[in-house]
Amino acid sequence: MENFKSIIKTLVIAFILSLGIRTYVAEAKVIPTESMVPTIKVGERVLVDKIYFKLDELKHEDIVVFRPTTELLKKGYKDDFIKRVIGLPGDNIIIRSGVVYVNNNPINEPYINEKPNQDYGPIKVPADSLFVMGDNRNYSSDSREWGFVPMENVKGRAIIKFWPLNRIELVK
Repeated sequence: MENFKSIIKTLVIAFILSLGIRTYVAEAKVIPTESMVPTIKVGERVLVDKIYFKLDELKHEDIVVFRPTTELLKKGYKDDFIKRVIGLPGDNIIIRSGVVYVNNNPINEPYINEKPNQDYGPIKVPADSLFVMGDNRNYSSDSREWGFVPMENVKGRAIIKFWPLNRIELVK
């Protein structure tokens, strides 16, 4: 009987610890769509850091996981999204002839699947918001379609792909 109580106590503590870690420290996410191809493929799993990104500001090109925006909730989306940060608060974004410009400077995007096939902007990123895009630019539902991501919706930054095992690497 004493062993049974010990096992139950251990399981309860493990459950509480795992729930705390998942809620406040790190979380694993399965990628459900092709919007981040070629960087992250469908079915791959990433570890999302929920602490460090709050201590160190997000940067251009970071890959973030966020809760659906108000616009996405209206469209019936409930699951988290994963996209690349293109614009930070105050940035001016414009897309012309397949080139993305941030504050009138073309950005180097070796991570994209193909150049965007539609022009967009100019648009200014409001305070406390992000402009995000998928790496599979022409097959990604992103800020071009549904607007900015409020910083309060950001859950964390993707830091490493850990599944499948033959594709373990830092997310860049």
